[in-house]
Amino acid sequence: MYIASQTRYQSMKYNRLGNSGLKLPGVSLGLWHNFGDTACMDNMKALCTTAFDNGITHFDLANNYGPKPGSAEKNFGIILKEELGVYRDELIISTKAGYEMWDGPYGNWGSRKYLLASLDQSLQRMGLDYVDIFYHHRMDADTPLEETMGALSQAVTSGKALYAGLSNYDGQTLKEAEKILRELHCPFVINQNRYSIFDRKIEENGLKDMAVELKKGIIAFSPLAQGMLTDRYLHGIPADSRVKTDGRFLKESSLTKEKLSKIERLNELAGKRGQTLAQMALSWVLKDGAVTSVLVGASRPSQILDNIKALENTSFTEEELKIIDRITQE
Repeated sequence: MYIASQTRYQSMKYNRLGNSGLKLPGVSLGLWHNFGDTACMDNMKALCTTAFDNGITHFDLANNYGPKPGSAEKNFGIILKEELGVYRDELIISTKAGYEMWDGPYGNWGSRKYLLASLDQSLQRMGLDYVDIFYHHRMDADTPLEETMGALSQAVTSGKALYAGLSNYDGQTLKEAEKILRELHCPFVINQNRYSIFDRKIEENGLKDMAVELKKGIIAFSPLAQGMLTDRYLHGIPADSRVKTDGRFLKESSLTKEKLSKIERLNELAGKRGQTLAQMALSWVLKDGAVTSVLVGASRPSQILDNIKALENTSFTEEELKIIDRITQE
């Protein structure tokens, strides 16, 4: 039987989500990859217990995480039942709905029917009475924003979620959604968006500045750019890499000679800072306090331990920031 480390809270840094009462660890564990039906249960358990033993209290899922869709939630439910469930009140568990989950017109996007039905299914798969955060996973231009936000509010009012979140929204839609949720007295606290040294869309579409203005938290997914901002591709593309074995999220065509050169130069800067490339990439996302937490995936427990070390130094000199910008913008 798993017993959590008694020192699990001694070194992790926790950051407040905007002006809410909720805090998240600086590094959170995402179950987007490596928790589906093709993964090894013993390894999944090791990833989750290693995370929790080192102060990672937040586990992030979505209804469609797999493969197949739903399997990550199902497997996490097993881990809760057999290992982590006794610590439920120390955990932040989040899930989402917004992408295609089942056939027909009611299994996708942002209708009230889809979101609330999906939440019920997610809770059943995980064996939970509630999740801590329930997100709408992507904007839906064909559903009135009032309907989608009303569904998030109902999820909270029903007790099936404690907080509401938005994922993959832009700054203007965030502003409109926040107004509706505020009028509904719904505790909307967090935005989840892709953000990395290589992907700065949330700066370009106004999301980052708007979240700060509205005093809402941000959690960044893909902060390592699907593994590009690690030492994985410093010496070419390994035969067992996700690019070769999966290819759904990171294409081999993305790893051009120019991109690999940028990765090498960023790695050199990270070495001068006393960090691995992955650690520097995570530190960069957290550098100005606008981002509350970074979501990391892992295939081995050692990767989690390496990523946590990024929290030891999230400060950059002006010269370092200029070098990073120069490398990425060339």
